[in-house]
Amino acid sequence: MIIVNKLLSTKEVAEHLGVNEKMIYTLVAEKGLPASKVTGKWLFPLHLVDQWVEMNTLNYPKTLSIPHTQEGLLVISGSNDLLLDKTISLFNKTFSEYIAVFGNLGSMGGLRALRRNLCHIASSHLIQDKGEEYNFEYANQEFQQLPVIVNFCRREQGLLIQKGNPKSILKFEDLKKPKITVVNRSLDTGTRLLFDSELAKAGIDAQKIKGYSNEVNSHMDFDGSVTTCSSSKTGFLTRVSKIFSGYCRALTLKNQHLK
Repeated sequence: MIIVNKLLSTKEVAEHLGVNEKMIYTLVAEKGLPASKVTGKWLFPLHLVDQWVEMNTLNYPKTLSIPHTQEGLLVISGSNDLLLDKTISLFNKTFSEYIAVFGNLGSMGGLRALRRNLCHIASSHLIQDKGEEYNFEYANQEFQQLPVIVNFCRREQGLLIQKGNPKSILKFEDLKKPKITVVNRSLDTGTRLLFDSELAKAGIDAQKIKGYSNEVNSHMDFDGSVTTCSSSKTGFLTRVSKIFSGYCRALTLKNQHLK
């Protein structure tokens, strides 16, 4: 099933929340209602609005008990990353008394799994509004008490195009050109969030791009989809690149930041 990220107008989000439109501006300014004005008018991502309501719910049901590693199982979930895959493989070879497993849920999916105590570590790379920092705002939104955050690596991200660059794609604005097809990452991934942000900056309506709703679950699936396609297909790829963090509740380390 294809999931499309829906954006609501001020009127629509007011109807969704059951308040008048004037109250919406107050909620944005004083209560942190997720909103964007990148197009010149207020837009409200529906999935973030629903998440905001959930996070501000009083008497929220208690989560499951914190998972433990007494049986030798270490559960990691969140953003797919090639270097993380190699690290998990090295961990399993080095520490034979443990088994580390990974659930590819995307960056937001990993945070939600950690919040529900379904995993020990969550991995993510979620760009914040100003584009200068990663992950911390999202962690603050998901958790009442900020978990330990350890930066794992720095990543670079950019457009992956076919050999020879047949459509002469040099910048995001070039995606407006006709007969260009893209491949996308899943909705809850950090790569998807950054891709949507860059499209908005370039003034591109994502829904008008051919292939925007074609989603793949991992970077390797993404790479193969672009490089093996006979048509001019483009996508937004991660290379060990921007700030990729691990969140953990079970550790007693102090927060660490890479400068």
